[in-house]
Amino acid sequence: MNKIGLIIQREFSTRVRKKSFIVMTILGPILSVALFVLPAYLATLPGDEKKVLVLDKVFLMDNDKGKEGLRFEYLNPEKFDLDAAKQVLKETEKYGLLYIPDGGNMDPDWIKKKATLYTVGDANIGTVSYIEGRLSNYIQLQKLKLENVDPEAVKRSRTDVNLNTINIEEKEEKESIGIIKMGIGYVSGFMIYIFVFLYGAQIMRGVIEEKTSRIVEVMISSVKPFELMLGKILGLAGVALLQVTIWLLFGGLMYFLASTFILGDALDAAAVTAQSNAGNEKMMEIMHKISLIDFPLIIGGFLFFFIFGYLLYAALFAAIGSAVDKESDTQQFMLPVSLPLIAAIIVLITALDKPDGPIAFWFSMIPLTSPVVMMARIPFGVPAWQLILSMSLLVITFLGTTWMAGKIYRIGILMYGKKPTFKELIKWISYKG
Repeated sequence: MNKIGLIIQREFSTRVRKKSFIVMTILGPILSVALFVLPAYLATLPGDEKKVLVLDKVFLMDNDKGKEGLRFEYLNPEKFDLDAAKQVLKETEKYGLLYIPDGGNMDPDWIKKKATLYTVGDANIGTVSYIEGRLSNYIQLQKLKLENVDPEAVKRSRTDVNLNTINIEEKEEKESIGIIKMGIGYVSGFMIYIFVFLYGAQIMRGVIEEKTSRIVEVMISSVKPFELMLGKILGLAGVALLQVTIWLLFGGLMYFLASTFILGDALDAAAVTAQSNAGNEKMMEIMHKISLIDFPLIIGGFLFFFIFGYLLYAALFAAIGSAVDKESDTQQFMLPVSLPLIAAIIVLITALDKPDGPIAFWFSMIPLTSPVVMMARIPFGVPAWQLILSMSLLVITFLGTTWMAGKIYRIGILMYGKKPTFKELIKWISYKG
């Protein structure tokens, strides 16, 4: 055990001193925060205002001025035809020309087919969608008038419904917060998937490097191969936990600073025109729903399934690294190891939609997929016996996998110049002594 501790210390200290670790530890949260904050910040910046000429021969649009960032300028339909309007478009360098021709006797379906947007260059999808929406509204008004229906009466009859959802449990009724739970489950499961691949691959590459450089021959003269493998796995586990903890703390701090100082002014300006009592009530409602989340259970489950999911796959990656001489030879062994993780990500979406369904249940019990799938289920509430069973199976499988990986590691770490097959790996596991 003392030798394993020394190996853990060596692996940990060696990797945390590497420039790659320091750079990724700093860049990780910066890139993560930028991924969320930058699009929001860019959305608050004023863009170039587009001006679209409108030649409305049937006076359908009733001099609609457009919206902020997209303005309509009308041409006199008595003075301009389509060719003259196109010439104005080219000369004035406007964004586009919306042409609504005459000839259909105000038939809404005819207008829908004949309305055309001319642009110099490819049309922007957002602009096209907005104009289509405005035309749809005006054509609907024309249809209502043809049917002698008061458009204002239809407008007054429109009602938005916000459905209250209640989750009935044995002892008490709780407000349903499915959307928030889905978000937490997806992020948690996906993070475990990424981290298992990221740090598992580091174990495999580290073993291959030590094997090809013959450093391992010196090391196993004083420690057993199993002790060396276990020490490397646990040492890198410490590195992973340290990096994840720094990312969470640093990322939270950066998000707070970015949302306060970068987005603060822009959001405050937007709030002057958009904020209302209804908006405040909506924000309070969201905060109330977040307070209903059982975060201690989610964080505890995340740490457990992250640690043991990593340990399980790290043992497999270490065994693969010991069986080959170079990274290009790992492909035949990587597929069987990668498939369960890929399947887990596919099932993750199903588990978020039906957390109590049979597919989600069984994949949250299978140890090779449970770290990802169970994290999708935990926010929705998992029966205690299912959670205990899943954890127990994961721990037992980790111990058995580590034992088998140790058998492969013991022989493969000193074997050079030969690319083993699956049949040979099975023989290595069956060797005694």
